[in-house]
Amino acid sequence: MRSRGEVSYPVMEIFLSVQGEGLWTGHPAVFVRLAGCDVGCPWCDTKDSWVADRYPRYSVGEIVSAVEERARGGANGRVGIVVVTGGEPTQYDLSPLVEALKGSGWRVHLETAGVFPVRGSFDWVTLSPKPWSEVHPSVYECADELKVVVAVRRDLAFALREGARVSASCLKFVQPEWRVRHRVLPYLVAFVRSHPEWLLSLQTHKYLGLP
Repeated sequence: MRSRGEVSYPVMEIFLSVQGEGLWTGHPAVFVRLAGCDVGCPWCDTKDSWVADRYPRYSVGEIVSAVEERARGGANGRVGIVVVTGGEPTQYDLSPLVEALKGSGWRVHLETAGVFPVRGSFDWVTLSPKPWSEVHPSVYECADELKVVVAVRRDLAFALREGARVSASCLKFVQPEWRVRHRVLPYLVAFVRSHPEWLLSLQTHKYLGLP
């Protein structure tokens, strides 16, 4: 039984898949999708995650156990990466969760829109800002990769503005919004050709039919 005061988080789902976006594309990972988000992306494919009260709260220990269970089974051992995503996970203090996962030997990644400060010592932070929400300045400093979703051409100007705010070591990606990918891909290709400091990211997990 969970003790009173034990840290817990609203969890929509925990699943084993393959990272489909950014630098870590192709790497197997366990995804922990926390519920609760007020960023309101119109193209969000996990809108069911927006209302935290719809989902059960898992203690840190329960999350770590569920992660271990999902990763179990391979003859060559478990996968090594946990991705904390949402929703918008940074609305919570993630320090206890990250500490417990890393204490169990996991490499812990974060996916965030950056609207709140990052609390927790992550191994990799993916910042995916949105034009209608303000990024907390501290997140620009800790971002390892910047991923800007492009739905219309003017999003490229937004990408350039955001790219000027991250550190020099931060990788920069543009990624087509899935529903309009065929329309926007031609000018994304032209963009990365003329801005070689930017890379093209695709949602490869969707092409493969993975979650």
